[in-house]
Amino acid sequence: MGTVDPLTADWLPEQTAAMQRLRDWAVSFAELNQHLATWMSLPTSDANALGHIIWAAEDDRPLTPADLSRQIGMTSGATTVLLNRLESAGHIRRSREHADRRRVTLRPEPDAREQARAFLAFAGAEIAEVLTSTGTEDLRHVVAFVERLTEASDRANKRLSAARGAKQPDA
Repeated sequence: MGTVDPLTADWLPEQTAAMQRLRDWAVSFAELNQHLATWMSLPTSDANALGHIIWAAEDDRPLTPADLSRQIGMTSGATTVLLNRLESAGHIRRSREHADRRRVTLRPEPDAREQARAFLAFAGAEIAEVLTSTGTEDLRHVVAFVERLTEASDRANKRLSAARGAKQPDA
């Protein structure tokens, strides 16, 4: 665990602003996901899950149901029901691509991927403009910063998951 106490640290205005802007981006991204749900005539939770599956496939890191369950914050049972809906609607397929045939991989169906791409083409113009007009060095700094934050969040999530059954620290 880190040595900085987030409750008593003397935060610089730039540090506070960075966290506020990241929060603003997360809220805005969630709203875009709600628009994707409407675009694809899906419940928001299904569109969110489908988005995770598509992004992972685009990054050539397909998800397992357990990965997806962790990312969307649902139990394995609820995730199974959600995946059944997405599969029945023709948006995803489950495959067994690993040596361990018990391991399931989630893949988007081509039509779902194309619908998502059409949405991004329509809805992502403003974001694309920012990305294409930002210098390479600035983007490298942003990527490095967000990677460090993600790694820190991942460590905190693992620590919290391990302590889930343990008593909460005294407040």
